[in-house]
Amino acid sequence: MKKRAFALLLAFIILFTVSCSENGLQDEITEGGCFAPAHVDTNNDGLCDFCMLTLTVTVDLYAINDLHGKLLDGDSQPGADELTSFLKSAREGDDYALFLSSGDMWQGTSESNLTRGKIVTDWMNSLGFVSMTLGNHEFDWGEEYIVENLELADFPFLAINIYDRATDTLADYCTPSVTVECGAATIGIIGAIGDCYSSIAGDKVENIYFKTGDELISLISAESERLRAGGADFIVLSLHDSGADIELSKEHVDLVFEGHTHKNYVRPDKHGVYHLQGGGDNDGIAHVEAVINVAGGESYVKTAEYIPSDKYDDSPSDPIIGELMKKYASDVAKADEVLGKNSALRGGDWLRALVARLYFEKGFEEWGKEYDIVLGGGYLSVRAPYNLSVGEVKYSDLQSIFPFDNTLDLCSVKGKDLKSKFINTSNSNYFVYYGDYGQSVRFGIDDEATYYIIVDSYTSSYAPNRLTVIDSLGDGIYARDLLAEYIKSGKLE
Repeated sequence: MKKRAFALLLAFIILFTVSCSENGLQDEITEGGCFAPAHVDTNNDGLCDFCMLTLTVTVDLYAINDLHGKLLDGDSQPGADELTSFLKSAREGDDYALFLSSGDMWQGTSESNLTRGKIVTDWMNSLGFVSMTLGNHEFDWGEEYIVENLELADFPFLAINIYDRATDTLADYCTPSVTVECGAATIGIIGAIGDCYSSIAGDKVENIYFKTGDELISLISAESERLRAGGADFIVLSLHDSGADIELSKEHVDLVFEGHTHKNYVRPDKHGVYHLQGGGDNDGIAHVEAVINVAGGESYVKTAEYIPSDKYDDSPSDPIIGELMKKYASDVAKADEVLGKNSALRGGDWLRALVARLYFEKGFEEWGKEYDIVLGGGYLSVRAPYNLSVGEVKYSDLQSIFPFDNTLDLCSVKGKDLKSKFINTSNSNYFVYYGDYGQSVRFGIDDEATYYIIVDSYTSSYAPNRLTVIDSLGDGIYARDLLAEYIKSGKLE
């Protein structure tokens, strides 16, 4: 009787093994000794109900946002050499440590701007980043440089909602999502850019548009369902925005990394989904330790934290930054050009007022004989460190404060718009300078008359300003370059 029972059991094992092998389950049976059709975890204890095999995988995700090219040490933050050492240390002994970006990685410093972001992309390659979501400032030099960086990158550029106007399809350089295998667990990462189209100079994005609001939510939901159907165990949304308008349940995403606002936070939404942002300008990163159940049980976030830069600014300096600076030495040489000396601390508003004046003077020199020009200036933004320190001034200092490649334009404007958008504006970022003609007419503007002003391409392409571009000086004459010539003349000594 015992022999017969043993023979029947052996036959069952053989038949079940063949059946499982045909269904792709042989590895699970061999590894776990499980005779069920697949591992199951109905009580969410992380163990297979039949064979007690551990069914959870712990994954560490580190997200960087809004680095803005800050690879070198500065007065206000450590460089990426210390950050590199920290991330490499985090990966030591951790089989499943993933690095990803939520956008605005390139624009902002001489080392990055002068290489059009390539030095940062190279740095990300060296660390094995798995993805980068496109941010608004990735478009500051135009789509061609996104394509060039994509050719260099060992990782995809994610953006599920950047659409080509001509074809109404996803832009060629965008990928909706990527999956990453971490042992038995599959991580799905979806990328999206928020409603920040207006944060980009219009001439840089005239061929594309962003799907936002309900359209974006539908795109993310559908992509999440597709990834889960394909075997993804955990879904991450990497969003270049604060996520305030993104309402998604845990059914669709398990975790959201964010960017754009340069804030640091760790907060769960009403669905229990954690949203994290790691500040900006290399002042911190976001980290999540996720425990993922690969048998359909509950996955959860074990640790969610913001790691400030003071946690890694004492790390040893990794040599990769020095190596990259040597590699791109000819491209970044201009950064070390000494322009002159500055005798007093110049704040951001002082610098913007000066740039408005320089816009007017340059524009008047070019077009003043043909046009009566009222003013120069417009929307002028400064970046970290937001002021010019006392002492020697290098081109790299100006590149950090005025990193934008916005061309100088002569524009026409109706009097009513000139008054509401420029002369009487309540926008604190608008700075203007009046020439002699402007001073004579500024208080008697005719609503229906046409006037002429000098602004840069960010202001001229902002549709609500209702400006018509008459002529442009073209590439190569930007705010920082006008300021550089001013400093060279010794006027800040």
